[in-house]
Amino acid sequence: MELKRAGSQPSQKSSADWFTGTVRLDPLNTAKEPARHCCAALTFEPGARTNWHTHPLGETLIVTAGCGWTQCEGEAIVEIRAGDVIWCPAAHKHWHGATSTTAMTHIAIQEALDGSPVDWLEPVTDAQYLGLAA
Repeated sequence: MELKRAGSQPSQKSSADWFTGTVRLDPLNTAKEPARHCCAALTFEPGARTNWHTHPLGETLIVTAGCGWTQCEGEAIVEIRAGDVIWCPAAHKHWHGATSTTAMTHIAIQEALDGSPVDWLEPVTDAQYLGLAA
């Protein structure tokens, strides 16, 4: 068994290559092989969001605080709140983040395939984020 005490792993600022706005990433766990899952808590300040992305084996999000938005390509934006659990299937293009006025924290659980749990794509435009894009 391995115990990681709260606060024992430093918070990280998210990469501007993969996120818009201010996002704090708190690593929780990366399993050792043969397991291939990893999980982290991410806190999005108002207006912050991920780029469009996919996961080779899917992703589970557990919203722990605040209110956010998520969208799958070709679908409407969906509001997500503390207590909601979201499953995004493998290779499904999507994004997630805070609303324009409220911060949101979620735990992201992903599995790596060939060493990668995520494939990052283009940024979500302001028009897409605000639901103005067709």
